[in-house]
Amino acid sequence: MPPPRTRGTALRHRLAELRGPDVPAKALDARALAALAANPGCKRRAILDGAGVDKAALASALGAPSAFGQSQFAFVRGNAFEAKVKADGGAELLRLVHEKLDRSAEPPARAHVPDLSAIGPEGRSARTALALREAVEAGDWTLLDHPMLALDVAGSPAFLEPDAVVVHPDGSWTVVEIKSFPMLDGSADPAKVGAAARQAAVYVLALEQVAARLTPTPRVRHRVLLVCPKDFSNLPTASAVDVRKQRAVTGRQLARLTRIQDIADALPENTCFSPELPAAELTAAVESVPATYAPECLSACELAFHCRDRSRAAGAVTSLGRSVRAELGGLTTVGDVLAAARGEAGDPDDPAVAALRRAAELRAEALDRRAGEAAPCR
Repeated sequence: MPPPRTRGTALRHRLAELRGPDVPAKALDARALAALAANPGCKRRAILDGAGVDKAALASALGAPSAFGQSQFAFVRGNAFEAKVKADGGAELLRLVHEKLDRSAEPPARAHVPDLSAIGPEGRSARTALALREAVEAGDWTLLDHPMLALDVAGSPAFLEPDAVVVHPDGSWTVVEIKSFPMLDGSADPAKVGAAARQAAVYVLALEQVAARLTPTPRVRHRVLLVCPKDFSNLPTASAVDVRKQRAVTGRQLARLTRIQDIADALPENTCFSPELPAAELTAAVESVPATYAPECLSACELAFHCRDRSRAAGAVTSLGRSVRAELGGLTTVGDVLAAARGEAGDPDDPAVAALRRAAELRAEALDRRAGEAAPCR
């Protein structure tokens, strides 16, 4: 007799059915988890990521291929810059960590870089945990180059690979993010820094799970080191970034992800997201899951073009941005907004409706005044 199916195994079986027969799961990475945390209300992304669906292949099958991703040139440039930062056993990287985050400690005279090679992601994550424990016991500066961390997501491990983790002499741990976008006069593009902070917060959460299994529990620092090229050169510079807010948001979203069973239970019984399905059937399956589109999705989700087209076709105000959506209250479509502005619908006591009508009046007055000024004199 087969063993009884637990809630966890039942969920994994259901998610495998959603992917399609013999379709391997696409592993979640920190970038995907960070993007999911940035749009926590999107049930479509939650179930697709939770099921391990390849959203890029899905978008192509829907006729809205994604332009999301890093160009080959940027990829090569990023690898070259990362190699430069970690040259000489990571001496420059440790110097930046000491300068920006831990000046009270002894300067790193040498860099200890343990070998983290092992078979498979499970082996590498176990080797990383052992190396972290040994580094804490050694009480010296240690650089872990591309460690493997396991983070529990919806009852199954997601294997994550940060650029580096540094163990300080006091036993605390710091996440290092190395990016190829420049820091100009000490500051970088806020949007790119924000994306890097959300990604680093995922690594912090994963490190905290590793630390919780050690006694005494090492401190995982919530200030991460962001390393970028200085100005227009290829010289590295760095900035300390506090990711406590991003870590809290990501933690809440991961807690919500453990309830993807509820999203799956609400789907029609034979729902499947396999790209091999006919386009009409696949579209119906995707549309059966509510999405929360916003323009920010274009830089974070492979399905953004498909969701944008659907949002525009429905006249949803979310396609105008989250800030606009928040200002409009209960008015969810462009048609509702225009009707409220013209006085054809809406509660006059609603602040959003009142503001729209006042704006419409001011616009009409301005147009009348302009028309009067432009009229020829007789």
